[in-house]
Amino acid sequence: MPDAPKENWTITKPVVSGDGGIVVSQHHEASYVGASVLAQGGNAIDAAIATSAALGVVEPWMSGIGGCGNLLVYLAEEKKTYAIECGVRAPLALDPDRYPLIDGRDSDLFAWPAVVEDRNIVGPASVAVPGLVAGLGLALAQFGTMQWGRLLAPAIELATRGLLVDWYSSMKIASAARQLIQFPDSARCYLPDGHVPIGEWGGPLPTLDQSTLARTLTRLAKEGPASYYQGSFARELVRDAQAMGIELTEEDLADYAPRQSVVRDFSYRDVQISTVPGMTAGPTLCRALNTLQAGASSLDLQDPMRAYTQYAHCLLNAYEHRLTHDGDTPEGNGPSCTTHVNVIDRMGNVVALTQTLLSIFGSKVVLPETGILMNNGIMWFDPRPGRPNSLAKGKWPLSNMCPAIIHHANGDKSALGASGGRRIMSAVFQLISFLVDTSLPLGEAVHRPRIDVSGTDLVSLDQALGEDVRQALVSQFPVRMVDHGVYPSLFACPSVAKHDSHRQVNSGVAYVLSPLSAAITEQDVV
Repeated sequence: MPDAPKENWTITKPVVSGDGGIVVSQHHEASYVGASVLAQGGNAIDAAIATSAALGVVEPWMSGIGGCGNLLVYLAEEKKTYAIECGVRAPLALDPDRYPLIDGRDSDLFAWPAVVEDRNIVGPASVAVPGLVAGLGLALAQFGTMQWGRLLAPAIELATRGLLVDWYSSMKIASAARQLIQFPDSARCYLPDGHVPIGEWGGPLPTLDQSTLARTLTRLAKEGPASYYQGSFARELVRDAQAMGIELTEEDLADYAPRQSVVRDFSYRDVQISTVPGMTAGPTLCRALNTLQAGASSLDLQDPMRAYTQYAHCLLNAYEHRLTHDGDTPEGNGPSCTTHVNVIDRMGNVVALTQTLLSIFGSKVVLPETGILMNNGIMWFDPRPGRPNSLAKGKWPLSNMCPAIIHHANGDKSALGASGGRRIMSAVFQLISFLVDTSLPLGEAVHRPRIDVSGTDLVSLDQALGEDVRQALVSQFPVRMVDHGVYPSLFACPSVAKHDSHRQVNSGVAYVLSPLSAAITEQDVV
């Protein structure tokens, strides 16, 4: 007898539309912050920065100023798309010999060969040089219109209030509690009295103290994004990190620089697609879509067995190439717990931003003096030596972030992306096909069941796809049928926003299975 579904409910998200700007994120308070910036006259870049900062406060398990990101910016007036890469980088003092392999596999996102004490996954040795603040600062300097301090003000206000812990937040904290408890300042922040915070039935939500982070954000707002990497703020950040055993130096911060480029779009069917180049999943997405286009002149979801079989072939081939050949070497492409933001303003400017701490709560290490939760970017490296993505000092790892913008033939623009580690690219790939191959409306595309291929030969199928699709795939691939549920999350968490150039209307759909995600227009805050 097949396993019964574990979550017996039907969940949908509305398509939200308006003739002003729109912000789509994985937390409604952050979306509201961004929409408020649009209503105050800011552009899409301003709104994305404010939303980004707010997300680091209201969903700290996903991202924050101790993490990294990648973003795309489409400027309507220039008709040009820019990419800003602000991923993590290995510290200059990193010694690969400190990460010896042992039998087994790690228990986190990627199932790498296990490292002694999980040093590449949890704790001080897992921390890489953060890049998010540098990336946001560059985006503001190049494309924004508002002051840095003004854009951080809502995040400071939220941190001063403290983190409101609803059932979903309690679940997120509980999922990492066994590791958070190992670090006193992390436990103090997220496990008061040594327990997961849970609200009383019918009572007010518990509030976690974020005053230390609020003070840090206030200082960062006053001194500017460059202060994170040079000067007294940077020196204090390094001392704070080194006190926890993190091999972060002033040279690491001063030497860090995000990378900006003009995007060279690639064609798929009758559209052009922008992705972030380099050490992201963008090149892998391009490879998968090129394979799909070459292998199927057209796709029709009325024949789901053929469509999903094609998807599986393309994704398996793309991931095999990615994990074998890609990495930060002369021959490579270079020189989750994650979150995604889509923003479109009333002028038609578009931002697709993905940011992350990598694992849920990143390294699980909160810095005691600054309150910054640090990433575990070392996890992105292959711990095996002699490979393109192997550990090395000062090196950029492969990341799974895959923000994308579709430039439709009629002038419309769609921004999309997802959280979910290696599952991200599979979701973005299928959403693009849904929107382009079969012209599904936004709501239908986001709610459409998907498969997942993310680095192994196993193909995971949402049980909603049905037995006919399973039978079509099972003879060709190892297949498992799984629930696409709230927790555990076995598929990526995508969202989409679209600019209708003819009607001058912006629409968006937030990630369906999160109770906190929301698409909010600027009219909603006026």
